[in-house]
Amino acid sequence: MGSSSVITPEDVLESLMNDGTIDALRLKIINQLKANEELKNTTIKMAEQSKVLNTPGAEKQTKRELFDALRQELETPVLERASKSVWELILDGNGLGKEISETVERVYCKLSGREPPLFPNLNEHQPEKKVEDEKRKGKEKENSNSKLKKRSFSDMNAEGSASEVDKSSDTAAAPDDAS
Repeated sequence: MGSSSVITPEDVLESLMNDGTIDALRLKIINQLKANEELKNTTIKMAEQSKVLNTPGAEKQTKRELFDALRQELETPVLERASKSVWELILDGNGLGKEISETVERVYCKLSGREPPLFPNLNEHQPEKKVEDEKRKGKEKENSNSKLKKRSFSDMNAEGSASEVDKSSDTAAAPDDAS
């Protein structure tokens, strides 16, 4: 094969953009954000506790002045919470994140002329793995109830990489495309 037959991430992204998949995924994310009651309640609470609305004389300001001041005060924290929720959706291994991964894999296989699934071992051992995951999640819940800790994105990536290393020891090694 020549170097022109190498499928790049850009090729996959272009295909997803051209066939409307990106727009469909974006719409699903937006709808799930709209349905996120926790995010709605947090945003409402932030607005109710805002300095802008609780400042004496706020009732004398125009709606436009209040809106502009509220936006300046709350835009960043609200968008940060929304961004965190979007990443949770994207990284969800059972919901939208799984759909995104499978879609990307399907498009990659189509472009490269391979038959999906490219990594069947990840899906074949699900019954055994589900039992193990449920046991682990039960232990994690017990631990998380006793102490809550906030993990950074890099910590979660490191944990994901560690679990992928464990998985790879059970399956045949796949070529590494790291740059």
